Amino acid sequence: MERILVSACLLGSRVRYDGGAKTSDDELLARWRAEGRLVRFCPEVEGGLPVPRPPAEIEGGAGGAAVLAGEARILTPEGDDVTAAFVSGARQALAVAQSRGVRVAILKEGSPSCGSLRIYDGSHRGRTTPGQGVTTALLELNGIRVFGEDRIPEAAQYLASLVRETGDPT
Repeated sequence: MERILVSACLLGSRVRYDGGAKTSDDELLARWRAEGRLVRFCPEVEGGLPVPRPPAEIEGGAGGAAVLAGEARILTPEGDDVTAAFVSGARQALAVAQSRGVRVAILKEGSPSCGSLRIYDGSHRGRTTPGQGVTTALLELNGIRVFGEDRIPEAAQYLASLVRETGDPT
C-alpha cells in the first residue's frame, strides 16, 4: 500500500507554534486515514522545538534548499537561530518517509518546514513569498513529491499514477 506522509497538525495534533492544530476536513484525507495510508509527522516537534514556541521564518525568504546548503538560517522574531532544529526535523521526516516507503506527502502550506509553494518572507510581518520549507526541500531532493493541504486532489492524482505504475490495487 502506498503510504502518505502528512503534517501532524493537519490530522488534529496540537503541534503548531501557537499550540494549535490546522485540522483538515478533506474527504480524501479522511478516506486515506481509514485505509491506514497516513504517516503522521511534525518535523518541528521531532526536531526538538517545544509547543508552543515562537514563530520562525527563513531569513530573506530564501527557501528550504538554501537552509539545507547552509546559506540561510531560520530565525524567531527575537533573532534566535532555530535552524538546527528545523534541519534535524527535516532529516527525521526523510528517514521516516524512506523507512515506510513514502513517495508522496501532504504538508502544511506556508510553514518554514512544510511549505511547498510558499513560505513567509523572513520579515515576521505576515508576508509570503514563493518557496519551499526545509522539510519539503529535503523530501523533494530525495524523490518524494510534496503537496500542500490545498492541493489534495493533485496529490490523489499523483497517488493514483503511482498505484497504476506498481500495479498495487490498494
